[in-house]
Amino acid sequence: MMANAALLAALTTFLLAGWLAGELTFLVPYKTAIFRNHGLHIGIAALLVFLNLSSAFYMVGRWLFLRESGRKLTHVDRQLDSASAIHQDFRQVIQRKQR
Repeated sequence: MMANAALLAALTTFLLAGWLAGELTFLVPYKTAIFRNHGLHIGIAALLVFLNLSSAFYMVGRWLFLRESGRKLTHVDRQLDSASAIHQDFRQVIQRKQR
């Protein structure tokens, strides 16, 4: 899930950078001076945008895909505790680890 969030954040950051490059064409004659004087700040800002987008996509992914995981895990736990468990071998391994 983290890799998917990072991929979406990188794609969004690159799309945003491409859109900004198209909109700021009037600054092309000054690009050398801009990157020499402000390149570090531009890079840090792009990194912060990437990290914020990555965390936002990660939180949205957790909210969407792990919404009912507690209910699902409770169902599996109840099924393993029952007499008709999925596999008796697996049930014995779990009981040994709990001791």
